[in-house]
Amino acid sequence: MASAQLNSFLENLITPERKEKFDRVINLRTNHFTVATEDVYQLHNTSAVIRSCDVFGVQNIHVIEERNRRKIDREIAMGAQKWVSLNRHHSSRECIAHLREKGYQIVATIPHGKASNPGNFNIEKPSAFFFGTEQDGLSADVINEADEFLQIPMVGFTESLNISVSAAIILQQLTQRLRQSDVQWELSENEKTTLKYDWLSKSFKNFPEILKRFQDNVYFPIFIPPKEI
Repeated sequence: MASAQLNSFLENLITPERKEKFDRVINLRTNHFTVATEDVYQLHNTSAVIRSCDVFGVQNIHVIEERNRRKIDREIAMGAQKWVSLNRHHSSRECIAHLREKGYQIVATIPHGKASNPGNFNIEKPSAFFFGTEQDGLSADVINEADEFLQIPMVGFTESLNISVSAAIILQQLTQRLRQSDVQWELSENEKTTLKYDWLSKSFKNFPEILKRFQDNVYFPIFIPPKEI
């Protein structure tokens, strides 16, 4: 349904300030990186990761709910679920297969062992960063399928970080490096058109009525008689 013509019609119905913000934010969005959370027990952690994806411009997040199927906590996500594309999966294997088909390498975040850190991780390949449960970390399915491993260097007595804190640190460092690189990380024009339509459609409580107005005007345009000469 999304089209440049429809988006233009909808943009005329919002304030110039909101239109400018949509344009600015969408130009900084990326699908070069994506995030997957695996059966996170504490729902507010998943919601916080969604917020981090929005803040640092990662458009897609994948939520694996093999054992813990819960609704995203809207209050903690603070509206971020409106602007980030949420993809749900019933198993880690299903999620991995989906991401590989999309061309992503699988990156397991781990607290120990041999791994890259956010400062030296190779950002050139499209990457999906997997974050595991608070209690057990990532499943064997993810660890065994991982192409790369990533960890945050820690020098204190504490040997692990909360998943939402880990995601924020990793995404902040990697997206900053990405935007300073020569990697083509931006959304394509088709992706921007589709995403902007999604955002615009969520900006109106009476969107079905507005959409009908557009369709009526397109298929049955209002006749305007020519001026007399």
